[in-house]
Amino acid sequence: MYTVGDYLLDRLHELGIEEIFGVPGDYNLQFLDQIISRKDMKWVGNANELNASYMADGYSHTKKAAAFLTTFGVGELSAVNGLAGSYAENLPVVEIVGSPTSKVQNERKFVHHTLADGDFKHFMKMHEPVTAARTLLTAENATVEIDRVLSALLKERKPVYINLPVDVAAAKAEKPSLPLKKENPTSNTSDQEILNKIQESLKNAKKPIVITGHEIISFGLEKTVTQFISKTKLPITTLNFGKSSVDEALPSFLGIYNGKLSEPNLKEFVESADFILMLGVKLTDSSTGAFTHHLNENKMISLNIDEGKIFNERIQNFDFESLISSLLNLSEIEYRGKYIDKKQEDFVPSNARLSQDRLWQAVENLTQSNETIVAEQGTSFFGASSIFLKPKSHFIGQPLWGSIGYTFPAALGSQIADKESRHLLFIGDGSLQLTVQELGLAIREKINPICFIINNDGYTVEREIHGPNQSYNDIPMWNYSKLPESFGATEERVVSKIVRTENEFVSVMKEAQVDPNRMYWIELVLAKEDAPKVLKKMGKLFAEQNKS
Repeated sequence: MYTVGDYLLDRLHELGIEEIFGVPGDYNLQFLDQIISRKDMKWVGNANELNASYMADGYSHTKKAAAFLTTFGVGELSAVNGLAGSYAENLPVVEIVGSPTSKVQNERKFVHHTLADGDFKHFMKMHEPVTAARTLLTAENATVEIDRVLSALLKERKPVYINLPVDVAAAKAEKPSLPLKKENPTSNTSDQEILNKIQESLKNAKKPIVITGHEIISFGLEKTVTQFISKTKLPITTLNFGKSSVDEALPSFLGIYNGKLSEPNLKEFVESADFILMLGVKLTDSSTGAFTHHLNENKMISLNIDEGKIFNERIQNFDFESLISSLLNLSEIEYRGKYIDKKQEDFVPSNARLSQDRLWQAVENLTQSNETIVAEQGTSFFGASSIFLKPKSHFIGQPLWGSIGYTFPAALGSQIADKESRHLLFIGDGSLQLTVQELGLAIREKINPICFIINNDGYTVEREIHGPNQSYNDIPMWNYSKLPESFGATEERVVSKIVRTENEFVSVMKEAQVDPNRMYWIELVLAKEDAPKVLKKMGKLFAEQNKS
């Protein structure tokens, strides 16, 4: 018999989802039977629900849609922080919550994993601020409601919530007869009118600049933007909140703009532009040098998922995805002006102790095409986001939500989604201690990223903002290089090393890159007080911001 559970899984597979993350619980076990019985879908069981939501987030960066499964109450609330991060950063993740039977809920019984008050909608209400759509499925409404919330996922590129009672998952349903469709906006400003304004502005500009952000990645429009820039040769920059939204190997890619923390020649070039085309950008504190950007909105056309502005006049209800794709149809635009000199230095290693600034120089020189860099929100993010990526490379961080520990599960989720792109994770010791449980999953599933654990004895990013010598920024010292062995790895599965010098780093990086069939677990021992220059400056700006 074809069931509601089958219908939901068919729709998820239609979105490109081939793995589902999560943790089993008694309210989702029958639905789990349906998942593992399929040949086109795989169950990936996590150590906890928070990590499952992080892994789904990383997967959605790469596959452009993801799903995870929890049980009612205790499971879903453990995952809500990860879901909030996906919402903040526009990532399409489906949370499926297995819940008590419809009869139990209708009779308001005091069953486990509830607050014993008969109200089974508490937890769905808690998800309202961090989801684009929510539903409690019944046998009667299931197929219509599944399509409704998944259409919202496609339109808004934000998480959705599906409450699936045990009996509803097993209820009879009809197979979908038509493909899932995104709800199209009712336009009050025609896409063609906006395109005409963009074309006219680009043709008349002497010093144009294109700035792209994270929403380009949310819709999987990176290749479209790269083709547009290749065709027009327009100068382009991105924020760190949107890094890799265009191929950074393009001659006209200038680097990362970050307000007063930008390279001086880049800052001057961007802020003196006579026309700014801003695509999928949100100006947050950590991507604008704590709001030290100077971008003239009277010379700007900006387009976002939910709204835009044409020279400071607000517009709404256009089709963002279609409009970005239509940029390829613009004609008679070819930039013939100058760019800026890019600051790129060759790295010549020595036997000196590895430092933050030298680390990121080495990474920039040694990374290869079609790699994915995943950088934890701390010294890793502020170091890695400033380097130039090689062709067809990707970057994952979380500069807006900034939940520490996020990147280890996220890197594993993204590596599962794209097995051809070797993932390089850079994560601090403090962050790793939150989510290291998924090392067991990585070993079990034979996932082979290159993991760099930056051991600098505590919360360095917090030390740069406040309390450099305070005990609350200290953490327990672990024997990081022994963790794979503790989680059951052998040398045939995981290579574990400790690196202290520049020469050692270069040696192990090259070794790992030619050995894709094993995970590399590399502890980088750096000085406690060491941090990238841009983070030191940002820390001072954040400290001032926290006083105002």
